[in-house]
Amino acid sequence: MKITKTKRLALDAMLAAMFVVLSLFSINLPGMKITLDSLPILIGAALLGPIDGLAVGLVGSFLNQMITYGFTVTTLLWILPAGLRGLFVGLYAKRHGFSMTTPQTVFITVVTALFVTALNTLLLYVDSWVYSYSYAAALPTLLLRIAAGVITAVVFSLILPPLLKTLRRLFFSDTQAETDD
Repeated sequence: MKITKTKRLALDAMLAAMFVVLSLFSINLPGMKITLDSLPILIGAALLGPIDGLAVGLVGSFLNQMITYGFTVTTLLWILPAGLRGLFVGLYAKRHGFSMTTPQTVFITVVTALFVTALNTLLLYVDSWVYSYSYAAALPTLLLRIAAGVITAVVFSLILPPLLKTLRRLFFSDTQAETDD
């Protein structure tokens, strides 16, 4: 049985809202942010696919930017990493029939964590150029940010398989997540 468009939209909205709430409870350190806000993106992408992962990431990140900083010249750039993470995880999940093994989950979460860290580092450089502040302060924390991203990804990899299994039983009538793509 296919998931209805209404249920799908409601799940996306709920996951975007979860992103915002989790991002507000982050630990902000100089040059880095430790957060679990990407968990709803991973859930949406792994359950529903690339379009939903992209939507949850973009909408959740946009709302978080609006609450935290308001709309700025670089807002649209800062929402890209979360959206792209959802897109890539969704494509990977779809390729694997929406039933990734634990090693596959570890792989895609670690790879996308490294990608998002690299993209955020690039965006920090662009942001420093646009707003004329020193980018050099962010460089010493790069290794710490990479380590935090990988550790978070491994934690997500351990949480996601049982969580996705439970959510599939809850929201889908069969064990395979079917979508309207």
